[in-house]
Formats: sequence, structure tokens, C-alpha cells
Amino acid sequence: MHTFDKLYINGQWIKPCGTGSIDVIDSGSEEVMGRVPEGNAADAELAIDAARAAFDGWAATPAAERAALLQKVADNLKARTDELAAIICGEVGMPIKLARMIQVGSPVYNWGAYAKLAASFEFEQEVGNSLVVREPVGVVAAITPWNYPLNQITLKVAPALAAGCTVVLKPSEVAPLDAFVLAEAIHDAGLPAGVFNLVSGYGPVVGEVLASHPSVDMVSFTGSTRAGKRVAELAAASVKRVALELGGKSASVILDDADFAAAVKGTVGACFANAGQTCSAHTRMLVPAARYDEARDLTKKVAETYAPGDPRNETTRLGALASAAQQQRVQQYIAKGIEEGAELVTGGTGRPEGLGKGFFVKPTVFGRVHPKATVAQEEIFGPVLSILTYDDEDEAVRIANDSPYGLGGAVWAGSDERAMRVARRIRTGQVDINGGNWNMAAPFGGYKQSGNGRENGVYGLEEYLEYKSMQLKVAKPA
Repeated sequence: MHTFDKLYINGQWIKPCGTGSIDVIDSGSEEVMGRVPEGNAADAELAIDAARAAFDGWAATPAAERAALLQKVADNLKARTDELAAIICGEVGMPIKLARMIQVGSPVYNWGAYAKLAASFEFEQEVGNSLVVREPVGVVAAITPWNYPLNQITLKVAPALAAGCTVVLKPSEVAPLDAFVLAEAIHDAGLPAGVFNLVSGYGPVVGEVLASHPSVDMVSFTGSTRAGKRVAELAAASVKRVALELGGKSASVILDDADFAAAVKGTVGACFANAGQTCSAHTRMLVPAARYDEARDLTKKVAETYAPGDPRNETTRLGALASAAQQQRVQQYIAKGIEEGAELVTGGTGRPEGLGKGFFVKPTVFGRVHPKATVAQEEIFGPVLSILTYDDEDEAVRIANDSPYGLGGAVWAGSDERAMRVARRIRTGQVDINGGNWNMAAPFGGYKQSGNGRENGVYGLEEYLEYKSMQLKVAKPA
């Protein structure tokens, strides 16, 4: 059991204002694996006050000093890799081997990357007779999700601190334990009191205070589009800056001259990673109508290699979903796909065989899915792939763009040049070309209802900076 009974506010672990607590459930066993405080509005206000009071001092701290402290955080997290991997494996359900590499490895890398960026970024530039200065936006409220909990926290907190902002973090109540370990790592690194604050709790209570409070200068939110709209609505009253990373229904477009075996394998992998609990998952696979049977058979074969199993087993490839609510939601979508007449290629409703406990679902593939079907339009957030067909390249682009979202995607073709030509026509924030690798320095974010703003690399740092122009008087020639 990982039990935390205090919140981290103003550089100290303090008793929360209320008496409530939140149980954290192990996704693979359905047992209680930890407990955190149920913070309330008063706790959120204390944290905001602490961040506000600490801001001037932290903003004035030389960037090189901020960089050194961020590197200490990275080192402290790395030293606790195995502990964090076990925690996140339980919270989220990602297999332990992948949790160690992705759920912990990525945050460690990103803390280090923002340490380097803080030290090297040009915060001032001369433009004509002006000195253009980049200054921290102020107090930042970071509201984060449960699917990649520590990394989504990192991609907000690390660049905000690098920029000179102070932060109040509200992690997801489904996966908050890793945030408490991060708070310990930050405390041990020696950051000044009030620069980072942690308040666990529920969105309608803590989140609403953070999004609406006049002393918060910016709110950065990752989560559902529905909740993101509420955050933006609350923030509008005080004209805060808002960064939103929301839902996705990303298309993987396989063109007629692509390597079908590689394309199908890559698409299934990008759909089933983290049991489909990825906002940019490639959940729509578009294939030429004339080659549907070939694509379906390949997809069935690949999908059935993803056998669900105990996330704590080093050989497990597909773990559990994060919660009972998520398990139920995905089951309902699978039932809806069958009801609406899609061809069930593999998987279906019900528990996977031999798994009586844990939040598991069968990895599922639907074929001949209509572009307007529920499973082709709505974000499912589980290991469910829809195969759609098209007649020509123009129709493929039209179907790919027929979504309220625009976060990720892929194009597979016989040449990178053709794939890139098609990719330029797809309205989405990221497109993988013929299986291109993830790049942690490239901007991540979306078009349309996938949100606004970008995370990762220098683009993520710039989200937390304001421009100030200081015009200098030009001397008149003698």
C-alpha cells in the first residue's frame, strides 16, 4: 500500500483542510493499492496563494540555477525508476516492462531535456530598436490525466518551472500516486517553497477552483474534450491563457502501394499501445476497398498476438484498462459496434478468457466500418480498431478529415514523398510517415476539438512564456 495523508503546499507536507480520502485501485487485481487525500477548495486556494507568493522570486532566479534544480529532479526520479514503474503499472495497467521504459523513462528524459533547455534558451533578442524579452506567464494550474500520468505531469510542470513559472498540480484521482513521488523528488531537489504545489482531489472541486481563480495566470489541461470545454469556460472569466490537449480519433491511411504487412503491424501497435489508452492512438485504419480482405486477414493475425495478461508479468504485451468505469465504457462501445452492423473481425464483448479479475477487455477489430458509425467517430480509449475502406486517395483524405478531432495519424505509402504529400492534406497535429518514430522534441498537440497549444521540446517551453517588447530610442544622426 502506498498511503499519503498530506498535501504538498508551500514546500511542506501539510494536513489537508478536509478529512476525505481517495482509494487508488490496482487495475490488474482490482485491489486497493494506495490512498491519497481528497483535497477541497480551501486546499486549492492555499496552494494558489503559495504559488503566487513564490512567483517573483522564482521568476528572478537565473535560468542556469533553475536548470540545475530541474536536473536534480530528473536524477531523483531516475533513482526511483523501479518503484515508479510498479506504481504506474498498477494505476494504469500498462505492462511493467513498457511502464519502466515509457511511463518512467519518458519523464526522466523530459525533466533532463527541460533542464538543458532552461540553460540554453534565448530569453532575450534584439529586433531593430526593440529588446524582445520572454518572461514567465505567472502562476500555472496543471490538471493532468491518468493514461500517461507522470509524463503528462512532466510535460506541464517541467517546462513551466524552466520558464520561471510557479505551479499548482492536480493529478487525476485515478492515478495520483506517481505525482506524490514526484513531489518528494522535487522537495529533495531543493526547489524553493511554493514553486511547486500538489493538491489531489476531484475535478469538479479542485479543478474548478484552479481553472477559475483570478490569481492563476494560465491553466494547462489534458483530458477529455468535454472536460476541456468546461476548463476553457471557467478560465474565460479572468481571460487566462489556456492550453488544452484533448481527445483524438486518429486515422492511419494505408495507400495502395504501401507495404501492407508493415503498415498493418504498425497501425495495430499504435492502436493497442497502453491498451488503447492513448489520446493519439491510431484507431481508424483506412485501406483500399479493393484490398479489404487482405487487410482484414492481416489485421486479425496481428491483433491476436496481443493476448491480455497480468500487467506485472515481464512478458505481458497487453495489460488492463485503468478503471472499472473505463472497462465498462469500452465494453459498451464494442457492443455498439456490433449493434450498428460492423463486421467483428476479432475480439468482442466480455472478459478475456482466464482473466477473472482486473479491468481487462478483449482486443477488438471491426471491419467494414461506416465512416459515420459510432466506433469510427467517438474516442473509445481502449484496444478497439476500426477498418474503413476508400476508393481513391481523395476519398481517403476526406474520410481521415471527417472527425471532430485532429491529434495524430499516419500515412503508409510506397514512398515517403507520396506519404508526405497526403499527410499535408490531413488536418492533424502529428502524422507518422511510413512508421516514423516518436520524437520527444517535436511539438505535440492537435487541431479542431483535439485542443490548442503544444507540448514537448522548445514548443512546450514557449507555451509558458509571455512576450515583452522594450522599444529603445534611436539616436538621431548628427
